[in-house]
Amino acid sequence: MKNKYTYVWVSLVILVFGIIFIPKIIERIKTGTIIEHDRMNQTEADEPLNFIYLNNEKRKVPSFQFLNQDSLLISEKDYEGKVYVVEFFFTTCPTICPVMNSNLVEIQEEFRDFDNFGVASFTINPEYDTPRILKQYAEKYGINDMDWHLMTGNRQAIYDLANIGFNIFAAENQGVPGGFEHSGLFALVDKNGYLRSRTDDFGNPIIYYRGTISESQGENDEGEIQEVSILKEDIKKLLNE
Repeated sequence: MKNKYTYVWVSLVILVFGIIFIPKIIERIKTGTIIEHDRMNQTEADEPLNFIYLNNEKRKVPSFQFLNQDSLLISEKDYEGKVYVVEFFFTTCPTICPVMNSNLVEIQEEFRDFDNFGVASFTINPEYDTPRILKQYAEKYGINDMDWHLMTGNRQAIYDLANIGFNIFAAENQGVPGGFEHSGLFALVDKNGYLRSRTDDFGNPIIYYRGTISESQGENDEGEIQEVSILKEDIKKLLNE
């Protein structure tokens, strides 16, 4: 008889626990409020970001010096101690640039309170994109963070920076809309000027982040997934280093 009553009480305790706590656990999963240190929430995303290597050396942002939208001379030294995102674009781009810069404005707002975060945008059409044009473009898109510089200058220096320095493709091509083509990728740089990224499913650094798809869109017609979300996560990691 004692064992029978013990079984009844154990069953009752389990039933009460399920009624009270299981709905709360489900709700936390739905709303994403599982705290950072929950065992279930610990994933590979908690690992530090990789350095990018070239010839067995960590890739670092090369020296550059260009005028920004306020006609101020900006170099890589202005980004020392800051985590920043790099892009190559042009103001008359009719295709991917508006999406790229809308995504970056969203990132700007998320990290506005961080003095050690910035963006470096280099135009690949410097003959047209003067500081005055870049200023107008900044006002149009709501680019107003003091550490977001839209830069213009010597054409060859910019193309060398893109294609050699960052290995992010950029070229003039009169056969494409706008007359220029580029990859639409973002590079992520740490506080010491090194390129960093997370790894893919095979353990290889992704190197760059896809900037041509918004978080709200999710994926494009080719089935490529947006990477703005993971870029935000990785910016936070570098800010906390």
